[in-house]
Amino acid sequence: MKNDINFQHKVATEEVAEPPVRVALLSIIGVWLFYGAIATLRAWVMEFPSPGELAVRRIIVMIAGVLLTVGLWALLRLIAHFSMRQKIVAITLLAIPFAFASSATNYYAFNIYDPMNLLASEKARIPIDLRPTVLQEITETAISRYFLIIAWAAFYIAMGLAERTKRVERRAAELAKAAQTAELRALRYQVNPHFLFNTLNSLSALVLNNRRDEAETMIMNLSNFYRTSLAGEPTEDVTLAEEIELQQLYLDIEKVRFPSRLSVDIDLPAQLQDVLVPGLILQPLVENAVKHGVSAATSEVVIRILARQENGRIIIDVCDTGASGKSGSRGNGIGLTNVRDRLFARYGDKASLVVGPGKDGGFCVTLDIPDGQDGTS
Repeated sequence: MKNDINFQHKVATEEVAEPPVRVALLSIIGVWLFYGAIATLRAWVMEFPSPGELAVRRIIVMIAGVLLTVGLWALLRLIAHFSMRQKIVAITLLAIPFAFASSATNYYAFNIYDPMNLLASEKARIPIDLRPTVLQEITETAISRYFLIIAWAAFYIAMGLAERTKRVERRAAELAKAAQTAELRALRYQVNPHFLFNTLNSLSALVLNNRRDEAETMIMNLSNFYRTSLAGEPTEDVTLAEEIELQQLYLDIEKVRFPSRLSVDIDLPAQLQDVLVPGLILQPLVENAVKHGVSAATSEVVIRILARQENGRIIIDVCDTGASGKSGSRGNGIGLTNVRDRLFARYGDKASLVVGPGKDGGFCVTLDIPDGQDGTS
């Protein structure tokens, strides 16, 4: 229950999904490295003079571009809760001043800070009246930088959507797991109330008949049974030995009610004692055997719990020799439905439950589950 509350709180307070900081920073550095590579390739193709000096200035421009884009990233994080349309509008507008700032840095690096006058000869070839003004040069470069920044911003939004999708998928998986856990808990706690009522009635009869020792034994067995059955985590498995030991406690209680009619035969091979099974998975089957086989009989009924291993599978039979097993009404009860639901929730289609008449008469229920500590085949 505590885990469920924590999960609900987590879902309710989860912030807007954003790309991880490391990924965002690497994308910013990557886009400007890409710019540097393209600019260097262009300079090589155009055979610009002094490539080393140009490379130094280009690195300055790239560093400034990284810092400016980090500033834009900081603003984008502030509007992370905006709708997609609002984000697009905001990025379209915010990219303009950052593009001009990057272009101004580029102009300074290649025009104002130029002690070697690398570009003077190139500009001298252009007539004075055709030379662009400083604003025109900065604006022209800003247009190309604008599209570079917009491209990064679009990539950043795409990464945010991918992260959001990942979180939604993870949340859906957690919700599915939580629903399965709740289902398992509900099924696990469906302990037949008739058993408790019948036991209390039997205790009352023992006390009225002054059979105190038997009543005390029954109370101890009942206490041990409920302490063991209700103490475990409903979604956890138990060993087959522990499960059968719990059923032995239950049958010991029922023996007090039916001292001359109930006999128990348990066959659990040593190599199967540590096999894991869902807790209380056999309880409804044993209850059915007592209810339909023993209580309706007038002579001794044997309840058998037999475990074996076949072809990498674990087979568990819960059978009784009661006469009512001849009818087909015992295969569709609530207890058997409970077991089927729990098997499906735990193993999917890798487990099965078969019901029908026993080989020697009576009624038999067979569980076929995967042989594995994790429940897989």
